Amino acid sequence: MVKEGDWVAVFHSVHRVLKAEQVLKEAGIAFTLIPAPRQFSADCGLALCFAPDVHARISATLEGAGVSIAELWAMQAGKYVRIV
Repeated sequence: MVKEGDWVAVFHSVHRVLKAEQVLKEAGIAFTLIPAPRQFSADCGLALCFAPDVHARISATLEGAGVSIAELWAMQAGKYVRIV
């Protein structure tokens, strides 16, 4: 599901991740809604997975919609590395 190099965004609630999904779909930005990996402290159990090259666009789009990312992780060498 999460490939090497992918980034995973975690949110504080189901409401926020579903709002992020809606906003990003409307903006035509590529991402995948996934179950939050167990090692994350996700309150809602869902996360967004995306390629790092769309991060700036995702951040700007979500910020404009008032949706904040709680944690940001990257898959590197088969492990998750926290970015933010």
